Amino acid sequence: MTLTHKNMISKTSIENLKNQIDIVDIVSSFIELKKSGANFKACCPFHGEDTPSFTVSPAKQIYHCFGCSNGGDAIKFVMEYEKLTYPEAIEKIAALTNFNLEYDNNDSQALNTSILDAVNNYYQNNLFSNSNALQYLNSRGITKESIDKFQIGYASSSNDTITYLKNNFFDLNMAKELGIIDSGSNGLYARFIERITFPIFLQSGKLVGFGGRTISGHNAKYVNSPATKLFNKSALLFGYNLARESIYQSKEIIITEGYLDVVMLHQAGFANSVATLGTALTSQHIPLLKKSDAKVILGYDGDKAGMEAAYKASILLAQNDFVGGVVIFQNAHDPADYVKEGRVDELKSLLLHPKYFVEFALDYIVKDNLGNYRFDINRPEEKQKILVKIEEFLSTLKPVMAEEFKGYAAHLINLHPKYIKTTLGVSSKVQKSNTQKNNYQTSYSPQNQMIDITEILILQGILNYPDKKDIILTALDSSMFDLHREEFEYLLNGNIEMLTSIIARTELQTLTLKEYQIQLCDFLLKYYKKQFELISKDKTLTFKEKSTATKEFRIIEQRLKGRNLLPFFNLRKN
Repeated sequence: MTLTHKNMISKTSIENLKNQIDIVDIVSSFIELKKSGANFKACCPFHGEDTPSFTVSPAKQIYHCFGCSNGGDAIKFVMEYEKLTYPEAIEKIAALTNFNLEYDNNDSQALNTSILDAVNNYYQNNLFSNSNALQYLNSRGITKESIDKFQIGYASSSNDTITYLKNNFFDLNMAKELGIIDSGSNGLYARFIERITFPIFLQSGKLVGFGGRTISGHNAKYVNSPATKLFNKSALLFGYNLARESIYQSKEIIITEGYLDVVMLHQAGFANSVATLGTALTSQHIPLLKKSDAKVILGYDGDKAGMEAAYKASILLAQNDFVGGVVIFQNAHDPADYVKEGRVDELKSLLLHPKYFVEFALDYIVKDNLGNYRFDINRPEEKQKILVKIEEFLSTLKPVMAEEFKGYAAHLINLHPKYIKTTLGVSSKVQKSNTQKNNYQTSYSPQNQMIDITEILILQGILNYPDKKDIILTALDSSMFDLHREEFEYLLNGNIEMLTSIIARTELQTLTLKEYQIQLCDFLLKYYKKQFELISKDKTLTFKEKSTATKEFRIIEQRLKGRNLLPFFNLRKN
């Protein structure tokens, strides 16, 4: 495609593409890479050599040849290798990754993200002129070096922020769209007022929003930027941009609940620490965590909210085959407190001995955050209720994993392991109907317990890659599903809570984006082959109609066999 002034790729779309691609996936689409420690190596494609000097760093998302000094990011590689212009390379990468680019007629309408950078600098400058803010950070043990590293700032009054924007001639509508300000009955107001500010970056280092901690006693202790075109708190991890290299090197990531925990952990040498943004770990975090292939350590508070969050995260991580476990900090202490009090060695010991995700989840099913049994296990009817919940959870895991922890579950409720089922079939329907309102998930319980693994994988991919949802659904409709048509309709209608159990039941590992693309192409191809066979056998159709259908099918077949969905979608639109 040749781009003109009237057909520009939007800046927002380009930024979103940059933040989703992985350089290893892109480069390996063109040349063969071999693992070498934390990096990948190959013979340089830009100059002749026999000894590999071309290195790709997944942690830094760059490539470099030590022979010819050629280097850069994924986009530059495609430009150099394919001899493409910048927009052509963008479109090439979008096609490779099934990313749906957006175009606009006026590039000036793209988000001016420089406003975020300017406001971040404004907040940082404010910090050092506000004694209360500095005193608060000092009381928490945060050093000047950490303030600089995390670019911590301070948002003063609403009027001050708006005056700053006006005096610097920033577009107030753009500032509103980026979540810096908003409007109400009394006019414009700033989102962050009298709060310590923590800028939030994408893994690429692009600033997309802020978190804010009150120092004036506001009821909302923490607030985040609202959802924008750039900011999705359910898919972001605070500090990941700073922790990424350490995560890839150590093959371990520590996930905490708060901004200050991350700051203090980094300050104490735990540079692989990140935090969720005031929300639980979600399925949208899974692709990011999968990239590093790292062991996951959850470091959560021991209060009711922290235990519940750790429980839900444990289920999610166990179902997605993550290695790691949970560390619960008791007595109202969090990681930041341990660092401030000089108990770093104790903290290190705790993080070295987490409880396995499955064990923690089973513990929480049986006992509450205070250690009290949720049911009286000395009464058979009560023990049965816990047993049902345990079996519900174990049935969502791979068979080997479920069997491994069956003995542990049995021990918790003083029951022989032989009475615990790790797979639920038709005989369990009555039990399942009694547990639809259980305390860890609400799920759809199909009348027909038969499953189609391929169909489940297709549904699972839509949930695992929400940013690809629109382009995937362009290719699908309910008629393509034999056993899971109803679940597909639930997904279309946004009833995600009805899908958790049936999707998680699959015994297959979560597919990477590239694996999912192959699976989806094969699924579509199988469906269209069936349709073509029906057309071929239909005696009511004329020869011309059958001939036209044959040509259309051959084109579809060729494009789907090429594992490239983008031209297939274009064909369907025509």
